[in-house]
Amino acid sequence: MSDRYLTFSRDDWAELRAATPLTLREHDLEALQGINERIDLDEVAAIYLPLSRLLNLYVSATQDLQRVSSTFLGSIAPKVPYVIGVAGSVAVGKSTFARILQALLGRWPDHPQVDLITTDGFLYPNAVLNERGIMDRKGFPESYDTRSLLAFLRAVKSGEAEVSAPVYDHTAYDILDGVEATVRQPDIVIVEGLNVLQVAREGVEFVSDYFDFSIYVDADVQHIEEWYVDRFFTLRESVFQNPDSYFNNFAALGDEQANETARHIWRTINGKNLVENIEPTRERASLILRKESDHRISQVQLRKL
Repeated sequence: MSDRYLTFSRDDWAELRAATPLTLREHDLEALQGINERIDLDEVAAIYLPLSRLLNLYVSATQDLQRVSSTFLGSIAPKVPYVIGVAGSVAVGKSTFARILQALLGRWPDHPQVDLITTDGFLYPNAVLNERGIMDRKGFPESYDTRSLLAFLRAVKSGEAEVSAPVYDHTAYDILDGVEATVRQPDIVIVEGLNVLQVAREGVEFVSDYFDFSIYVDADVQHIEEWYVDRFFTLRESVFQNPDSYFNNFAALGDEQANETARHIWRTINGKNLVENIEPTRERASLILRKESDHRISQVQLRKL
């Protein structure tokens, strides 16, 4: 893989920030972080700011190319968003990563409107998963309505004025009836999810065919399992306590039972999905971020053009 990527240590990557200003404050960061995340402003400055600078250059170049094309054709082409895919395992921190990236990119003057869509909204509803007997494979490729996800991305990249996506609720553990997230020709769309780099075909298209840039958040499987278990314990004391939570039955588990339950779910569902379906797509990404056990990114690999 090394001959296809430029590899940077943390310090080397941090130098590429150049004069990019730090536009987030501590209170901004706290609002963006997920459960058990440990991202500080030093991490933002060292990793996220160089990346936001790189993406700003890419977005600007793409916007210039669109203007040139419109001039040549003598017509006003529809505004087409720059689409960024973010992939990685459950519990690896990709959702927090995507939210921080969204916040930073939205502070650049040339592309202030940045929308974030998660592919959770394109999971089949629980009723469909139960009907098909695949409720225990939620998150696996077959649990997604790939046709609808492709149609959404196709409409976004066609410059349609409004494109809507279903919304997933993690408390209910299901798609919300009648609730949609609407994208209205933003400058950038970030699409975050487990499956965004997977190659399961719907017709002849890949989801990643619609990406201008893609990012894979990587870590050792053992580290991710520990983060998953830690998150399960935190959820047991918070979200699972909600009577409306799909996992309310886990709220009363003792520590030993909670540990056994979390590791069983990891081994049979999330860890299995990572090894079989998610991790093999890593080398399809434009950029790979390597996390260590403390959640800090130690290495960045950028695919050569």
